[in-house]
Amino acid sequence: MIKDGSVKILGVDPGSRITGYGVIEVRGQQQHYLTAGTIRLDHGELADRLKTIFLRLSEVIAEFAPAELAIEKVFVQRNVDSALKLGQARGAAICAAALRDLPVYEYAPNQIKLAVVGRGHAEKAQVQHMVTMLLGLSAKPVSDAADALACAICHSNLRRSQLLIAERARAPAPRGVGAR
Repeated sequence: MIKDGSVKILGVDPGSRITGYGVIEVRGQQQHYLTAGTIRLDHGELADRLKTIFLRLSEVIAEFAPAELAIEKVFVQRNVDSALKLGQARGAAICAAALRDLPVYEYAPNQIKLAVVGRGHAEKAQVQHMVTMLLGLSAKPVSDAADALACAICHSNLRRSQLLIAERARAPAPRGVGAR
């Protein structure tokens, strides 16, 4: 967290072929776009692709100095092998954050879509549209970058709720009805 109460959040949509990333800065209730992009990986060995994810995200972290990482959880639809590769891509991203002592927050894909679109089974185009609107972008980010920004937005919204709950828990008990 920065002195003015703002925080930068790095969102990551991991993939073994394309990994999306996006950084937002949150000041109060306002979310501001800083950067987004994709790490496109060739068809080389998995170890080389994981190394590329780690190195490129390390560069993003060094350049934008986020305070927190929000990343999409692994889900298994049909192909277990794909899920394992996705998990390894997540691991590379998490290691890049861990080396900078960033706390890592994980969100299910449906949770991210629900937080950004209002529907847990939203289509990718709907996520792109809402990310564009919420961040006031002049053009839609590519799908994987939009998913990463959506992950950061989801974390920002949940983070704000958690901070409010913690703040209210620290407040003195109200006086009046039922007070002794």
